[in-house]
Amino acid sequence: MNDLAPQPVDRQLPTEESRDLLALVREIIQREIRPRTAEEEEAGRFPREVFTLLSESGLLGLPYDSAFGGGDQPYEVYLQVLEELAAARLTVGLGVSVHSLSCHALAGYGTKQQQSDHLPAMLGGGLLGAYALSEPASGSDAASLRTKAVRDGDDWILTGTKAWITHGGVADFYTVLARTGAEGPRGITAFLVPGDAAGFSAAAPEKKMGMKGSPTAQLHLDGVRVPDARRLGEEGQGFTIALSALDSGRLGIAACAVGVAQAALDEATAYAAGRQQFGRPVADFQGLRFMLADMATKIEAGRSLYLTAARLRDQGKPFSRQAAMAKLFCTDAAMAVTTDAVQVLGGYGYTADFPAERLMREAKVLQIVEGTNQIQRMVIARHLLGPESR
Repeated sequence: MNDLAPQPVDRQLPTEESRDLLALVREIIQREIRPRTAEEEEAGRFPREVFTLLSESGLLGLPYDSAFGGGDQPYEVYLQVLEELAAARLTVGLGVSVHSLSCHALAGYGTKQQQSDHLPAMLGGGLLGAYALSEPASGSDAASLRTKAVRDGDDWILTGTKAWITHGGVADFYTVLARTGAEGPRGITAFLVPGDAAGFSAAAPEKKMGMKGSPTAQLHLDGVRVPDARRLGEEGQGFTIALSALDSGRLGIAACAVGVAQAALDEATAYAAGRQQFGRPVADFQGLRFMLADMATKIEAGRSLYLTAARLRDQGKPFSRQAAMAKLFCTDAAMAVTTDAVQVLGGYGYTADFPAERLMREAKVLQIVEGTNQIQRMVIARHLLGPESR
């Protein structure tokens, strides 16, 4: 191995337990994830068995209460696990983030009975979740969603279409936001819908430029009957629940972005150290050294930003503004770093024989999911200036 080969990120973790946890994650990555990443992403294969293993290893419920099968880990630790997973394979890292997001409504707003009935299987029982907010005509403007839930005795009948749903068609349960009242954000309610419910189906997965192993699909709800016992929170509270989940979900995307960027930097650094031109390593050339230095600086800045937001969350302090900043900065940084990594590798960077081009394609989606980066700028500006004039 070249002496300049990248080393694992030196993480500042709060406890010995969290250090052992990261060691377990790295072992699973080396044994079960990284060896098959390139082949399975190219083939568009979803690694369900990896998520089963992560569940069995206690890694699908890290930020949740151990009383219900969670890991009792602070977000500061959970996000660093996401970063490691995303660096190995974004399909897995982002998938864990989406699963955690799909558990948020029940864990934060469900009754004790609902939590006892469902959370253990969701957090550590091998189930996989999805989060169904977006629709074909309501992405950034989520409050305009059209999927309806109509009361029928002790049940609700859900009808409509959801779009851009990660794990669509493969998830075991879905947190679905549907309209139960008037137009606008106050008429929306959250439901926990089983993946095998009658009338519930998924379209063929979208054909995407990256993250081909992660299915993204429309969901069709054709008179899906859901008991009122699966309504999460109060009627009309759904949009508040959704926004609360998205604040945490944006931190997950930020951590995944830093992981993708770190993987690209590691690839570029190793290549530069080993590639000879003009009789010496290309890493000796100042222009390239400066490029790598800028890439590393963006990554460290992004990591610090998401960890600062995570620590605020762990302390029970407001973190919405910092979450938007982290999502914005980290995903823009990932796009820049992966683009530069392709440039460092030159012609090789443009081929599928090296992971740089895949990482660049994957980075792009992170600027879009969990609220586009234009939406993040709106959120940040509102914290600074208040809402826009109407």
